Amino acid sequence: MKLMNQASRTQHLVVGAWAVLSLAVSANAERPNIVIVLCDDLGYGDVQCLNPTRGKIKTPSVDKLAAEGMIFTDAHSGSSVCTPTRYGLMTGRYSWRTKLQRGVVQGFAPNLIAEARPTVASFLKAQGYHTGIVGKWHLNFQYVDPASGTPIKKRGKTLAPVGSKIPDGPVHRGFDYFHGFHHAGDMKGVIENDKVIAHENEINMLPRLTRKAVEFIDQRATEKEKPFFLYVPYGSPHTPILPTKEWQGKSGLGDYADFVMQTDAGVGEITDALERNGFADNTLIIFSSDNGCSKAANFKKLKSHGHFPSAHMRGSKADIWDGGHRIPFIVRWPGKVTPDSSSDQLICLTDFFATFSELTGKPLPTDSAEDSVSFLPALSGKPIESSRAGVIHHSIDGHFAYRQGKWKLCLAKGSGGWSAPKEADVPADAPKAQLYDLDQDPGETTNLYTRHPEIAERLLKQLEADVMGGRSTEGSPSKNDAEIDLWKLDTAKPGKIPRKQKRKRTENNEKA
Repeated sequence: MKLMNQASRTQHLVVGAWAVLSLAVSANAERPNIVIVLCDDLGYGDVQCLNPTRGKIKTPSVDKLAAEGMIFTDAHSGSSVCTPTRYGLMTGRYSWRTKLQRGVVQGFAPNLIAEARPTVASFLKAQGYHTGIVGKWHLNFQYVDPASGTPIKKRGKTLAPVGSKIPDGPVHRGFDYFHGFHHAGDMKGVIENDKVIAHENEINMLPRLTRKAVEFIDQRATEKEKPFFLYVPYGSPHTPILPTKEWQGKSGLGDYADFVMQTDAGVGEITDALERNGFADNTLIIFSSDNGCSKAANFKKLKSHGHFPSAHMRGSKADIWDGGHRIPFIVRWPGKVTPDSSSDQLICLTDFFATFSELTGKPLPTDSAEDSVSFLPALSGKPIESSRAGVIHHSIDGHFAYRQGKWKLCLAKGSGGWSAPKEADVPADAPKAQLYDLDQDPGETTNLYTRHPEIAERLLKQLEADVMGGRSTEGSPSKNDAEIDLWKLDTAKPGKIPRKQKRKRTENNEKA
């Protein structure tokens, strides 16, 4: 009987592998277009179909996308805050392997992505894709005065003058086209390719981005000899929360919900453009968010209307709990992904790089995508085959967590971010870490750290190996760019900003 079971398992693996291979080969032959729409601070519970009983914001466009495709119920951003997630999406590598150990970047500085490091965009461009980004970059770049040729320094709320040149922006990291802005604090500065072209009121940015994304798709219809990759990192519903006049009051729940509805409508315009131009059947479109919902959305007001932005989960943006980094993740690919389907497999936004490698049938470039695993098998209902033992989570203050199966270990006493209790507010005699069984306790309410020390120790050792080894997947040896402090202590270290001061600074910067 044991031999028969083994033979049966072997046959199942062979059949499954052949199906996945056939999917990849078929996709490569058709050279599918790829569209990623990444919202900013959209909570898992802000999408109606993901939170049907406790979600009150109408999102018909995203709901339609889900009905026509697959929902991933256990997808995570690379971090619970903006910049680190975007770095991981672009590179397939966790951002804390760089010098950015906490918080976010503020622009007017060299690009966080090293010039020699491959990105998803440069990889697809090498495969013959036309690559475009319309939206928020938030990974740093410099502004250069066109007359003097010298870098412009940031002072207060400085806006780079119209005409300023950008020597290390998205078009220098694999994109053929860029239209958008750096981050929320610089949203008035509109950039096209490598130049600041205008200063405009922030309320006009969301409709501008939707319009430019649609224009990009329309233009590709005139040049169909090349497939395209379009990345649309919206700046909404992040602050400043500014729905336009036609959307104000639409939700009945306040400005944030209005802004979510306007963003959803933008997704609808993008999918309509794909269909109008005949691209829908051969386009893989992915909808997601960079982290959980921000408290700037006014949780108290939303909850008074019965809306819970984090759905059933604890925490929100910036936190190490799942409300900070479990995100909406919806995939539509007609003929390849079964409509109205779902997957509970664990994935991360760092996984785009390896997925597109398998999709195109081209190997990953050397020295790249150290933390990326292909989720392509999941799109056909097959198990993801991974050399990665688990997924690493990271909070705005730099606290680590490790997820493996149903278990989650958090190297923090509290939220690790902005929710109560913050680290400094947790009693001194509280356990130094948290352990949760997410199958039994998805709300992360019962800390099992002292009850199951053997599980906590096993997860900690794996986390240490993945962090210190320079990669969490099999591959050529790699190194982190900086020394990493695995346990973030409450006491300040020599030469470092004191913890409370640093937390306040990063919180203010991210809200800007």
